[in-house]
Amino acid sequence: MTVTALVSTKSCGVTATALALTLASRRASLLAECDPAGGTIRAGLLGGEVNAGIGLYHLARAERTGPEALANAFASHLCHLDEAGHRKLLPGLTDPAQAAALARTWPALADVLQVMAQQAGHDVYVDAGRLALEAGHLHPVLSPAPLLYRADLVLLVVRGTEQSLALARHVIPSLRADLDEQGSGADALGVLLIEDGAFRAHQVGEALGAPVIAALPYAPDVARYLTVGGRPPRGYGRSPLLRHARTASEQIEAAAARRQVQQQYAPVVPQMPGLVQRLSQHRTEGGVRHG
Repeated sequence: MTVTALVSTKSCGVTATALALTLASRRASLLAECDPAGGTIRAGLLGGEVNAGIGLYHLARAERTGPEALANAFASHLCHLDEAGHRKLLPGLTDPAQAAALARTWPALADVLQVMAQQAGHDVYVDAGRLALEAGHLHPVLSPAPLLYRADLVLLVVRGTEQSLALARHVIPSLRADLDEQGSGADALGVLLIEDGAFRAHQVGEALGAPVIAALPYAPDVARYLTVGGRPPRGYGRSPLLRHARTASEQIEAAAARRQVQQQYAPVVPQMPGLVQRLSQHRTEGGVRHG
C-alpha cells in the first residue's frame, strides 16, 4: 500500500481531505495527524473524546528508547475511527510548542508508517499541514520534513482559484528541488484539487506544471463536519465527497505504483518484529464510529 503526505500553502482543507480519504478507503487505513501547528481532529471530529494522554507527542520519548519501544508506543496511541478498527488515527499535537521535541522522531516515525503500508497493508495518509520553507527547504521544526521525504507521494492540496494557484506556483519549485535532493525524487510531488473555483484539473496541471493525481468536489457541509464535528449532515455516508474520495484513494495508489515501476524504486523498510501483531491485538476503548 501507499504512504501519502498531504500539504497545502494555506488553509485548503488538508485535514478534511485526509479524513475523507482515510474514511473512504476500500482497505484498512491510517491517518497520522502530523501538522506541527497542532492537530484539530481531537477537538473536532472526535468531539474531545480522546484526551491529551493519547497521540503523537508521546512517541518522542519512546523513540529515544529504541525502535521496538516506538513501535509499541505507536500501536498504543492509535484510536479507531470506526467500530471495527479498520480506520485508525494517530491524533496530533495539542500544543504547537511540542513540535520541537519531535525533530528527531520524524525519521523513525517515517519507518513505522512504511511498515504500516507495506507490511500491515494500510493506506497511510499524513496530514502534514501548511508548508513551511526556509531558504528553499522544508523547515526542520515547522514541517515534518522526513515524513515528506519518505512518502511514496506528496500531494499539494489546492483549490481551483487564482489565489490558491498563485500561492502554489511559488512553493512548487522549492518543494520539488527539496524532494529531489533529500527525498525519493521530484516526481513524488503531485496535486490534489479541491474543485472550488473556475479552474478545472487540466488547467491546474498546466498552470502548476505538476500532475493532478486526484480531485474532490467542494462540499463545505461535509468538510465542516469532518473538521469541526457535531452532527453529520444528511446523507453524509453517501455524500459525493466520500464517494469521490474512494475513487481518489484508488488513483493515488495507482500513481504510486506507476512511479515505483518507472523508477524501480523500492524503499527499504526496516523489520519491526511484533508491530503488525501488536496492531492486530490493539483495541482502543471509546472508539468513535462515523457514517
